[in-house]
Amino acid sequence: MTFISKDELRARFCTALSVMYRTEVPLYGDLIELVDDVNATFPGTPEDRLKVERHGAIRLGKPDELQMIARLFAQMGMEPVGYYVLAPSGVPVHSTAFRPTTEEALAYNPFRVFTSLLLPELLPPALRAEVEATLAKRDIFHIRVREIVAQAEVEGGVRLEDADELVERALETFKWHDTAAVPRDVYARMHAAHPLVADIAAFKGPHINHLTPRVLDIDAAQAGMSARGITPKQIIEGPPKRACEILLRQTSFQALTERIKFAGEASAGSHRARFGEIEQRGCALTKKGHNLYLQLLATVPPSINNEEHQANLAAAFKSFPDSYEEMFAQGLGYFEFSLAGSAPTSPQTLEQLVASGTVKLSPVTYEDFLPASAAGIFQSNLDEHNRSRGGSPSAQGWTREKFAALLPVDMRDSFELHEGIQKRSLEALEAKLGFKLE
Repeated sequence: MTFISKDELRARFCTALSVMYRTEVPLYGDLIELVDDVNATFPGTPEDRLKVERHGAIRLGKPDELQMIARLFAQMGMEPVGYYVLAPSGVPVHSTAFRPTTEEALAYNPFRVFTSLLLPELLPPALRAEVEATLAKRDIFHIRVREIVAQAEVEGGVRLEDADELVERALETFKWHDTAAVPRDVYARMHAAHPLVADIAAFKGPHINHLTPRVLDIDAAQAGMSARGITPKQIIEGPPKRACEILLRQTSFQALTERIKFAGEASAGSHRARFGEIEQRGCALTKKGHNLYLQLLATVPPSINNEEHQANLAAAFKSFPDSYEEMFAQGLGYFEFSLAGSAPTSPQTLEQLVASGTVKLSPVTYEDFLPASAAGIFQSNLDEHNRSRGGSPSAQGWTREKFAALLPVDMRDSFELHEGIQKRSLEALEAKLGFKLE
């Protein structure tokens, strides 16, 4: 029998999901056109990855949904990377991101899905019981998804003849359903506790809530949204604009107010959850660099005006080096290495070769997410404008290890993956030079 490659299956699913979401949320199509226009202003930039790069986000209600989605994504070559607790920022979920993890797979199609799981422990006892009883009744996966995945796990891959059906049936998990699975009064109680609770538990399935293209200039995209009549969120999340971009910057258009129906009622209700997001990715940081980022970010005063916020960010990050050479010298970022000229005739240190220009640095792209930024995006699109972005209940004992124990596959560490890319690049450089670098 012939199996479809995991990379090809992931690419097919990403394309199909983008088509479906564009049909459901036409403004997403406008966002893609804006991003393409901005990226076209950077001549000479390879478009292969940019044209297909997307990250999606879904919110699950119970551990068995997380377990099954992990099994499905595993057939697409997507592993859980990183652990994010959003509860300290006022969002009652914890999360991981399913994504490809090798350079080859990322180059083929870097589709990733930020996947959150409800923390029912943070709900009042009576509501928690109601939410858990509601979630216990639903199955968000088509029976054929379960059958094809189970068969693939035994046989070692998805059969080529099953690939299109798996994509089609898997899309049903991500599809929007405009009829609530609970009565209006139950929906209202869930929403009053937190809009995210209603979004997770009050519907037949988790419905994808955004699909995000990658842009090369997010500030231009933010301005472009306003110019095209698309209302952007108030501030761009993440680090400031820099000559040498780091980590991840994100913005979005405001969530749509969508009509929903309640069984047995003639009058409609409304729900806000689905929005359009744009991201700009920069250099992956080492633990030292990431800790410095967090320290500097903590000094930025709150602001709801983007111009003021970006000015505050820029002031706070003056002490963070804005050249790749200095970031490398201080051990703040991960890089790939290439010879920029003739190989030296005698052994030198890597630092000497970089300083002399013999070795060129290329930043390793940050492939993951930032908890504070994710919380900021969620809050701005869930009627959370008046809620505090801090001081909320903790996750009550939840740890990375406990979350990882829910998964049927190993959770990967973001720092180790980015460091691995740098290490393999260094080994390839040493092979060309013919000597080990210190």
